[in-house]
Amino acid sequence: FCDILLCVEFCTLYNERMYITMAENRFLGDYPVIGIRPIIDGRRGPLKVRESLEDQTMNMAKSAAKLFTENLKYSNGEPVKVVIADTTIGRVAEAAACADKFRKEGVQITLSVTPCWCYGSETMDMDPTTIKGVWGFNGTERPGAVYLAAVLAAHAQKGLPAFGIYGHDVQDLDDTTIPADVEEKLLRFARAAIAAATMKGKSYLQIGSICMGIAGSSIDTDFFEEYLGMRVESVDEVEIIRRMSEGIYDEAEYQKAYKWVKENCKEGFDKNPDFVKKSDEQKEKDWEFTVKMMCIIKDLMNGNKNLPEGREEEMVGHNAIAAGFQGQRQWTDFYPNADFAEAMLNTSFDWNGAREPYVLATENDVLNGISMLFMKLLTNRPQMFADVRTYWSPEATKKATGYELEGKAKEGKGFIHLINSGACCLDACGEVKDENGNGVIKEWYNVTDEDIKKMTEATTWAPADNGYFRGGGYSSRFLTRAEMPATMIRLNLVKGLGPTMQICEGYTVALPDDVSHKIWARTDYTWPCTWFAPTLTGKGPFTSAYEVMNHWGANHGAISYGHIGADIITLCSMLRIPVSMHNVSEDKIFRPASWNAFGTQELESADFRACEAYGPLYK
Repeated sequence: FCDILLCVEFCTLYNERMYITMAENRFLGDYPVIGIRPIIDGRRGPLKVRESLEDQTMNMAKSAAKLFTENLKYSNGEPVKVVIADTTIGRVAEAAACADKFRKEGVQITLSVTPCWCYGSETMDMDPTTIKGVWGFNGTERPGAVYLAAVLAAHAQKGLPAFGIYGHDVQDLDDTTIPADVEEKLLRFARAAIAAATMKGKSYLQIGSICMGIAGSSIDTDFFEEYLGMRVESVDEVEIIRRMSEGIYDEAEYQKAYKWVKENCKEGFDKNPDFVKKSDEQKEKDWEFTVKMMCIIKDLMNGNKNLPEGREEEMVGHNAIAAGFQGQRQWTDFYPNADFAEAMLNTSFDWNGAREPYVLATENDVLNGISMLFMKLLTNRPQMFADVRTYWSPEATKKATGYELEGKAKEGKGFIHLINSGACCLDACGEVKDENGNGVIKEWYNVTDEDIKKMTEATTWAPADNGYFRGGGYSSRFLTRAEMPATMIRLNLVKGLGPTMQICEGYTVALPDDVSHKIWARTDYTWPCTWFAPTLTGKGPFTSAYEVMNHWGANHGAISYGHIGADIITLCSMLRIPVSMHNVSEDKIFRPASWNAFGTQELESADFRACEAYGPLYK
C-alpha cells in the first residue's frame, strides 16, 4: 500500500496543522471515531450557573481531544479522529443533539467530561453500542466527582458499563492541565476502545482448517460474532494453487518482490541429509513459489485492484484484519511451507519498505492469531508467534552449558524457550535500537531503512526441515540478542466457561552466544530463537518461570514488545473476556466502574462474575 502525505487540521482544537506519513486504510469502512461529550450544570437563572462553567467545560473536552490526537494512532499510522459535541450538554435535548451528530460522524467511543454537578441520567450516553468513559474533574468549587459518582451509578443501574476517571489530587478551577494519573487512564481507555471498535465488522480468514489436531485451529464462529463483532471467512488452501496456475496475482508486484528477496534474504544452511536434500534448481523454484504465495495470501486478505482484467471477484479480498494458514500436514507434505509468507507478513516491512504489519497465524491457530491482533491494535507494532516450548531451570542450564544464570533469567528462576518455524516477525531479532541503544520493536511507522537493513542482515532463511516439511520451503532463523520488555498472552476457550485471557509480562533474555547455541541446537536449529523470563510476583503461577509455563493454557503464545498487560486487561473488560492469569500490578488495573459491584477483595473473581453478568459485547 502506498504511503500518502496527509494534512490533518484540528481546527476545533487549536488551529494547528500537522503533517504525517501514513498508509492507506487496507480495510473496508472508516476507523472508529472518539466523541467527546462536555457535560454541564444546566441551571441558568440570574446567577448564570451554566454560563460561568461554559469555558471550563469545553476546555476539558478540547484538552482530552488534544491528548488523544497527539498520542494515539490508528493501525495505519493516522492520528485518531476526535469530534466534540457542538454545545455543552446540560439537558436531554442537548444529549439527543449530540447523539445525532455522533451517529453521523461514525462515533463508536464516547468520553463524557465535566468539572461540575450535572443531571446524570438526562445527560449520559444512552447508546448501548458505544464504549463509554466519564472524566470528572477533581475540584472543590463545583466538584465533578459528584456527577461522576451519580452518572456511574446510572450506568450500572441501566446495564451500560462505563469507565470512571477521577484525578488523585484537587486542581484549581483555572488549571487546564491533565494530571499524569488522569492522562494514563484516558489514554488506556481510548487505546483499548479503539482496538475493540476497529475489529468490529472485519473478518478472520482461515486458509485451510484444523492443523494437526491443534484445538486452537478449530474455529468457534459464535465467539467471533458475539465477543468481537467479527465474521469468519474460509477458503481452501487449493485456492492458492488455483491463483498460481491461472495467473491470478499481480505480476508486477511479484517481480518486484522476488527481486527484493534475492537481494535481501540470505539463504541459510541446509540441515537435511543428502538423500532428501533438494537441488539448487529445486530450491530456486521453492523461492519463486513462496514469494508468490505471500503475494496471494495478501490479496486473499485485503484484495488487490491490480489483479488481471476479468478477475474482479478476486480483486475485492475478504476484508480480513487477521488470518491463519493451516499448512501441516496435507499442504506441507506436498508443497513448500508458508513460513516465509507468515514471517514476512507479520513483519513491519517488505519489498515496499516499512508498512503496517499483517496478522497471519501459523497452523491456523486462530486463538493465538486473535491474541496477536489484540496487541497489534494496542501498540501498532509487529507481533511474535511462538511455541511456548521448553522451561530451562538454572540447574538444567548449568548442567547443559556450565553457565550460571544472571539478570532477568536468574530473577525469573529460569526462562522459557520461545521458538516456532513460522510466524515470528523479523523485528523480534532485537537488532534495532532505540535512542538509548536498547533493543526495541518499533511501531511500524517509525521503522527506518537502516532498521530494515539490520533486521534482514540478522536473519537467514534456512531450507525447511524435510522431516517436518516434506514439500520444502524456507524458515526464518535469527537469535534475539537483546533484553527487551515483553508481554506474552494467550486467549483460551473453555467449554462451559467461554473465552479467558492469560497475560505474562517479562523480558527477552540475552544469553551469551555460546550458551544460546548449545541450548538452541538441542531443538530445531533452523528456527528463530527467543529466550523469555517472566516477571515474578511471588503469587499464584508467578513464583517461577516453571510455574508460568505449567499454567499456560496452550502450546502457543503471542508476544508483544513492551509491558502492555494493563492495556490488555482494559480491552478484555470491554469485550467481556475475563482474565484468568496475569502479573500486572493492581494499581494499573482499569475496568468499568460497575466491576466494583462484583467484589473488591478478589479482583480476578469479580472480573469473571462481571463478564458473565454482562455477557458478550455483541450478543
